[in-house]
Amino acid sequence: MDYHTMDSDTVRLGKWYVRSSIVFIALLHLSSGASHYSIPEEMKEGSVVANLAEDLDLDVETLSERKMRLDIVANKKYLDVNKETGELYIVEKIDREHICTTKSTSSCYLKLEVILENPLRIFNIELEILDMNDNAPQFRRDAIHLDIAESTSAGERFSLSNAVDPDIGTNSVKTYHLSESEHFNIEVQTGRDGSKFADLILKKALDREMQAVHHLVLSAVDGGTPTRSGTASVIVHVLDINDNTPTFYKEEYNIKVMENSPIGSLVLQLNATDSDEGSNADITYSYSLYTSEKTQEMFNINPSNGELTVKGMLNYEDFRIYDMEIIAMDKGANALSGQCKIRILVEDMNDNHPEISIKSFLSPIKENAELGTVIAVVSISDKDSGDNGQIDITIQANLPFKLKESAGNFFELVVSESLDREKAPEYEITFTVTDRGSPSLSDNETMTLELLDVNDNVPQFPQSFYTIRVMENNAPGALLESLTAYDPDLHENQYLVYFIIEREIANTSMSMLFSISPENGKLYALKTFDHEIEEEFLLHIEARDSGVPPLSSNVTVHIIIVDQNDNTPVIVSPWCAHGSVVEEKIPRSTDKGSLVSKVIAIDGDSVLNSRITYQFLQVTDATLFSLDQYNGEIRTMRMFSYRDPRLQRLVVVAKDNGEPALSATVTIKLSTVETAVKAYSDLTEVPLEYDIFSDLNLYLVIGLGSVSFLLLITILVTIVLKCQKPKSSKAAPPCRNSVVSERNSFADSTLVSNDAYWYSMFLAETRKGKLVVRQPAPKGSRYIVSSLPRSTGLTETSGSAPSTLQVRTGANDSCFHLVIAKFFSFSV
Repeated sequence: MDYHTMDSDTVRLGKWYVRSSIVFIALLHLSSGASHYSIPEEMKEGSVVANLAEDLDLDVETLSERKMRLDIVANKKYLDVNKETGELYIVEKIDREHICTTKSTSSCYLKLEVILENPLRIFNIELEILDMNDNAPQFRRDAIHLDIAESTSAGERFSLSNAVDPDIGTNSVKTYHLSESEHFNIEVQTGRDGSKFADLILKKALDREMQAVHHLVLSAVDGGTPTRSGTASVIVHVLDINDNTPTFYKEEYNIKVMENSPIGSLVLQLNATDSDEGSNADITYSYSLYTSEKTQEMFNINPSNGELTVKGMLNYEDFRIYDMEIIAMDKGANALSGQCKIRILVEDMNDNHPEISIKSFLSPIKENAELGTVIAVVSISDKDSGDNGQIDITIQANLPFKLKESAGNFFELVVSESLDREKAPEYEITFTVTDRGSPSLSDNETMTLELLDVNDNVPQFPQSFYTIRVMENNAPGALLESLTAYDPDLHENQYLVYFIIEREIANTSMSMLFSISPENGKLYALKTFDHEIEEEFLLHIEARDSGVPPLSSNVTVHIIIVDQNDNTPVIVSPWCAHGSVVEEKIPRSTDKGSLVSKVIAIDGDSVLNSRITYQFLQVTDATLFSLDQYNGEIRTMRMFSYRDPRLQRLVVVAKDNGEPALSATVTIKLSTVETAVKAYSDLTEVPLEYDIFSDLNLYLVIGLGSVSFLLLITILVTIVLKCQKPKSSKAAPPCRNSVVSERNSFADSTLVSNDAYWYSMFLAETRKGKLVVRQPAPKGSRYIVSSLPRSTGLTETSGSAPSTLQVRTGANDSCFHLVIAKFFSFSV
C-alpha cells in the first residue's frame, strides 16, 4: 500500500484495517463465497488495497490473457486491478459520505466483481469503507438571529439551530461552545436520536440603550481525533420598551429675529431626542398652556419636525419680545414628555432689497466665440442709502465668463475662457446682487446661454485595434463585427460614413474580400475563407463625419481565420492506390517486438485538428501485433507459432483530433514466409548462398520427402555433377533468391547479427525502389544483403554487371541449397 503521501495516523490506521480485514476475509470467504476488505476513506490514489491474485489463488501470469477486469456495482470506478501483479488499487479518492449518504447505518460497502475469462469466473468482493473524521460540523445557517425584549428577565431560554456532521459515531457533533458574554451562556442538550443541540440562556438583564445588538459565536465540536469544529454567528437584537423621556438640547433658548422676516421663515429648529426606538422614539411638538395667544399667532411650531417658523408679519416698533414654552411628547403606550422655554427678540433690519435688470442677452452663440465677446449687459440698483445701498454683483465661480464694469451701474458679461459645447452644451448664469447692510439683502436673476456646435471633434473608435476571429468555411455575406465610432458633435457634424482603406493582398483588393456598411460600420465577409490558404488579414477602416470640413479617423482590424477540422488525414506511408491493399512479407521466425511496418499520415489542418493517432480497425489476431497510437509503428507482440495463419490482414485507421474527428484507413496484408533476410552494409558484389533448412519445420521436411523422394535423388545427382566443374575465372550463373517485399526502402543494406534482427531492420528501413535479398557467406563470414534495382528483377545477368548477384566458385553447398529451395517451392 502506498502510504508515503498520507499522514502517519491514516497510514497506521489503514495498515491495521487491511491486515485485520485480510485475516477476517480468509475465514469469511470459506463460508460466504465473497471476499471482504476494509479500508479507511480518503486513501491516496494509487494505494494498494490487497493482492487479489494471492487472495483468490490466481496465477498472476495468466491475468492479462484471461482479461481480468473489475466491475463496481452501481458506483463509479473508484478502484482498478493491476493485471500484471493482481493488486487491487485506488484509482480515485473514496469519500464515504458521498457513497453512503444516509447515517441510519454505520456500515458502508462497495460491491465489486472480479471477472476472468477462459474459463469464466466471477468473484464477489465487498469493500467496507470505514469512516474517518474528515468532515467538520456545519450549521445550516452562518448567522442565527434572535429578537429579545430588553424587559426579558434573566433565566429565559432560547433555542438555537443545531450543527450537522456527515461523519458518524464519535466523529459526529459532541458538544457546543459559546464565546465570552456577560449576558448569555448555553446549555447543551441531547436529543432522542443522540444528536446534540444547544439552548441560549439569558443570565443578565438587557438594556437596549446600552447595547442594541449582541454578537456571539457558537462553536460545534465533534469527537474525532483530531477534533474538528464549525462556527455560526448568533446575533441578538434587543427589542425596545418605552423607558426614556424626550430631552431637548437646551432647557432655554434666546433667539433674535429681524423684523419683516418672511412668513414661513425658520426661526429655530427644535430637535428633542429619545433614547428609545420605534414609536417610543417618535416625538410630537406643541405649545404648553403657558404660551400666550399673541405668541401663537405670530409663530408656528411644526408638530412633526419641531421647526419654529414665522407665522405673522413681525414689526420691531409693535412688539419686541415673545416668550413661549414647547412640549415634546413620545408616542409610546405610556407616553412620556419633556419641555423647554424660548425667548424671541425682534431686531431692526435693512428691509429694502437690491434690484437687477437684464438689458440685453445674446443666446445662442457658437462654441468657438472669441475671448472678450459680450454676452449680456445688466444694470443694478438699491433704494436704501449708506452701506445698505451699496451693491455688489457676482456670478457663479468656475464659469468661462466674467463681469466687466461699464458706465454708471452697468456691467458687461464677456467670454473669458474657450468654450466647448461637448463639455457643456449650455450654461445657467445666475447674476447675484447683494447690499452691504447688516444683515445684507440680495437678489438674483438666472439666464440660460446655449452654445451652437461647430465641427471640432474627429470620430473616435472605442478601440485603436480590433482582433476578429472568423471560422473558416464561413458563409459569404456573414457579419464579422460592428465597428461603430462615436462623434460628440451634433447634426451633420455627427453623421458618420465608414470606408475600407483600399490595399491589395496578392493582387486582390480588400474590397473584394470584405465589405463595410457605410451607415452603421457593420463589417461583412464577401467570400468563404480557407484557413489552409489564408490565415489572417490586416485592414484599415476609416470613419468620416459630414461636417465642413469633414474630419476622420481610422482603426486597424486584424482578422484571423480560425481553423476547422475540414481536412481528412492522408496516409502517405505505406502508400497505396485508393481502395487497394498493401502487401508485406514477414519471416515466421521474427522475434517479439520486431518492427513490421510503419503507418504515416498527414493532415492539412493545424494545431489539434492535425494531431494524428493510429489504431487497429481490424486485425486477424489481436495478440500477435501491436500498434503505437502516436508514431504508427506496427510491431510483433510475440513470435509466430505453427497455429498462426500465413496471411494476416491488418486494417489501420489514422484519426485526427478534430471535432468531429476525420479518419483514413489503410489495409496491410502480411504474408509469413519460412526464411529471413540478413544484411551486410557493404554494397559490393559478394557470393550468395542460400540456406533454407535452418528455418524449415521438421514436419514439412518429412512430408515433402515422402512424396518426392525419387525426384529429389535424381535432381541431387545432376546438380552435384554440374557443380564439380572448375570455375576459376568466371562466376557461375547466379542463383535465384526469394523476394522479401516489393515496397520502397529508406536503406539499401544493413548489417545484422541474426535473422530476426535483420528482418526488423529490413521492415523499419523499407525499400527505395530496389529488391533486397539475403545469402549466407562462406563459413566463418557474416551474412550480407545486396540490393538490385527494381528494373533488373532477379533474372540472370552478365558476370561484369555491378548489381548482379553471383555465386563463388566451389560453393557447392550454396548451389545445393538453392536447388533444394526451388524444389520445395515447386512442391508446395
